Amino acid sequence: MSSPVSGGRFDADAVGVLGPWAKAVPVSAWGATGADWVDGVGAVDGAPPVLSDLPTPVLTLDASAVAHNTAAMAAWARGAGGPAGRGVDLAPHGKTSMAPALWRAQLAAGAWAVTVATPWQLAVALDAGVPRVLVAGPLLDARVHALAAQALAGGSDRQVLVWADGADVVAATAAARAGSGAGTAVEGSPPLDVLVELGAPGRRTGARSVEAALGVARAVAAAPGLRLAGATGYEGALVHDASAASLGVVRSWLRELRTLHARMREEGLLSERLPGGAVLSAGGSAYFDLVAEELADLHDPLGESGPPTRVVVRAGASVAHDDGFYASVTPASRGTGPALRAGLHGWARVISRPEPGLALLDAGKRDLPFDEGLPVAQAVRRGGRGPARPLAPEEVTTTALNDQHTFLRLTGGADHLAVGDVVRLGLSHPCTAFDRWGLLPVLDSADGAGGDEPRVVGLLRTVFG
Repeated sequence: MSSPVSGGRFDADAVGVLGPWAKAVPVSAWGATGADWVDGVGAVDGAPPVLSDLPTPVLTLDASAVAHNTAAMAAWARGAGGPAGRGVDLAPHGKTSMAPALWRAQLAAGAWAVTVATPWQLAVALDAGVPRVLVAGPLLDARVHALAAQALAGGSDRQVLVWADGADVVAATAAARAGSGAGTAVEGSPPLDVLVELGAPGRRTGARSVEAALGVARAVAAAPGLRLAGATGYEGALVHDASAASLGVVRSWLRELRTLHARMREEGLLSERLPGGAVLSAGGSAYFDLVAEELADLHDPLGESGPPTRVVVRAGASVAHDDGFYASVTPASRGTGPALRAGLHGWARVISRPEPGLALLDAGKRDLPFDEGLPVAQAVRRGGRGPARPLAPEEVTTTALNDQHTFLRLTGGADHLAVGDVVRLGLSHPCTAFDRWGLLPVLDSADGAGGDEPRVVGLLRTVFG
């Protein structure tokens, strides 16, 4: 696949006529195509748009941060595990952004696959031409099974891998596949690859023990139309911080996953015809360093030292990163992973100063994520223009979000915020930021690249139902 971000334009050339559906662009852009607006065609001064041309509230993507994060993760994966390791493969979670342009950029940088979470997301990925898709859940929709079968019949470089955590899920998956006509109506369609999901008692999905997971593996191996492709799970469902105790829980679980993989091999359950070997997958954006430390020595897709095995990390939030939750738990915070940069920012205007020490912004829950921490005021642009003045944490505190308002409590120097000023907000949890915006302006840099005024260099489309 070719990279879609040539020149940093992302989806600008593919966006049709802008209009009321695109809340991230000014009303003056309505009637122009995305490409013409980004190029400044029809603008009074003929100049491409800059940050101060955007309406508020708005969410922007930082092109320089995305490029840095994509390259940093690719380089980390190649060297994962240190001198004794063989690296790992990446299958970044596409549900973070649901933005095919970002998926293609990650694949162009060397990602092995893209991960999705639902049958609908799988259909979007197949429609976008993603050649290899890992579904972090079961596939029980016969209609999407039919789409997958058609894609798999299109060439040996295509692969769909789904998860199962119980014999009942295996039976339902096989029934849905049979009901779709896959393997009969679609000539040449290979078996559907299934990964057994290991979980933990009281947590989210996943077999509750290695022994239970082995029972699931046996069910997959015996099911018509299915092929046992490996083991998987999500350690991020077990803990939610980077304390020593939490890291210990993750390590213990990863060792159980390793045991499950070994036991499946010992029983001869894994297919010998898997392209690139059996898959062993874990690693969200918080603990992927531990996955490499515990599993990277098994990464051997060519089978140079034993049965082919592919260790796959699914860190998805890394492409945009954040200034909140992931910044606090990312491997870089403990010196064991790449330094990533926040690529998403909210921009909101002061619309009311009803009392001393309080400023109200025009962004709220419909615009910004809040499930992993409230947005943090980072800087202010006077009247929405010119250089951004940093705001110190002791000067301003976000205390609440309503549907369309952010409450800022001000002390000291920050009490000078005035109606019309625009505040840059650092965000927490990109997964619940992207889904509020169907179109995001892409800036060369949120801080400006060599100047005071960040330029709009592209547009990013997201696909959310």
